Amino acid sequence: MPGFTAVASRCYRAVMGVPLSEPALRLVDGKNYAVLATVNPDGSPQTSVVWIGRDGNDLLFSTVQGRVKHRNMLCDPRVSVTVLDSSDPENYVELRGQVSMTPDVGRRVDTQLSWKYDGKDPDDDRPGAVRVVVRMVVEKATGYAA
Repeated sequence: MPGFTAVASRCYRAVMGVPLSEPALRLVDGKNYAVLATVNPDGSPQTSVVWIGRDGNDLLFSTVQGRVKHRNMLCDPRVSVTVLDSSDPENYVELRGQVSMTPDVGRRVDTQLSWKYDGKDPDDDRPGAVRVVVRMVVEKATGYAA
């Protein structure tokens, strides 16, 4: 895919995920928004609200190449995702881990998440936009629903 850059890990080790608890799975599987935290090049935090899904215990979301979160994850794959219960915000889980990115061929993941959260196909991306699937391997879970 033109312009796609794989994450090159110069100092990050391969990781194995941890199993998610039943309460955490309910939050991830529900129609609950998540906050993704990445690290800017200057070391400051950057956050984005994202729609999430999962594949087993791995979290999945979709983004467009070139966005700040995408650039940050290319430089440093360590992230944190907090999922808040839409009916009880004190019920949450924070998931920490590392991400990898692959092309979102046919916008498959983006479309699945749009149906989960909006009940319809997603709006068109800007012309020339390239979508990627972000897969997060969860290394640690904290919070009320952990």
